[in-house]
Amino acid sequence: MKDKTIDYILRATWQAVSRMYNEEAAKYGATMATGFVLLSIDKEKGTPSTTLGPKMGMEATSLTRTLKSMEEKGLIIRKKNPFDGRGVLIYLTELGKEKRELSKSTVLKFNNTVKQYVTEEKLEHFMEVADTINELIQNKNIFNQTDTINNETNH
Repeated sequence: MKDKTIDYILRATWQAVSRMYNEEAAKYGATMATGFVLLSIDKEKGTPSTTLGPKMGMEATSLTRTLKSMEEKGLIIRKKNPFDGRGVLIYLTELGKEKRELSKSTVLKFNNTVKQYVTEEKLEHFMEVADTINELIQNKNIFNQTDTINNETNH
């Protein structure tokens, strides 16, 4: 681990997780993105399409393609938002709800398996580190900071 950068470890781990989920989803004719959308839609009230992308960290074009595919497969339906005539609400169909449960059990299986091998304390540290990295990025504290770090090391 000494020679590997933090971003390398994050990227390699995420790619492994992503590949694992996609392989599992392929058994059911789906993708990881489809499962993620299914889990992100409120199964009773539906979800505004405009909130899905930011909620999932997904680009609008990718989300549009995924939603179109899901609609063609009968997993979701789109309805006009009664509170905002310009907006659209995404609802799960009965098939979508079934597939959502499958996605949920897949995610829980992953989580439970990891918890069998990693202590609660280590998981808490992992979450803290991930939260710190996300805060640093969201607050633009990595590349937009002044040279305070360089100044401190040069004194």
